[in-house]
Amino acid sequence: MKKPNVIIGKKQIILASLTLILGIAIYVNYVMSQTGTEIKSTEKIDGVSVNYGESQLVNAEAEDYFAQARIDKMNSRDEAVETLKNIMNGGDSTEEEQAVATEKAQSLSSLIESETIVESLIKAAGYEECVVYLDGESANIVVKSDGLAPSQAAQIKDILLSEVNVKNENIRIFDVN
Repeated sequence: MKKPNVIIGKKQIILASLTLILGIAIYVNYVMSQTGTEIKSTEKIDGVSVNYGESQLVNAEAEDYFAQARIDKMNSRDEAVETLKNIMNGGDSTEEEQAVATEKAQSLSSLIESETIVESLIKAAGYEECVVYLDGESANIVVKSDGLAPSQAAQIKDILLSEVNVKNENIRIFDVN
């Protein structure tokens, strides 16, 4: 008897690799679809605050947190506006740099306006205090609450999405006691 000739060539290796990649893609798609579009909840933060733009944690009461967060946000925005004004009014900047600075200033102005609108709408929905941080691609919302139910988080998310376009996975909602 003669042994069968088994030749493994380039085509067979490529076909096996593509089949393996297709199998992995199907598995990843299945796993990702299992997580669904559920609202991810975060743990409750008790009296711990994070200063916007800093990595230092500060213990504070809820009222102090919101007051300090607004001050920090305002200072950060004022610094950004001042920098953009210096670029736009500077005599040594090119027209291209001035155009970019103008575009950034308009974007920053739009973000500040959207943050204010979203904060007002969330407060109108019955929350005592809130602070919204937008950067164009993500949104962080901090509300004063004794714990958010999934329906409340969904309500806050709907308010946010009515004003800005942010991907669901880039929305984070925190509650502070």
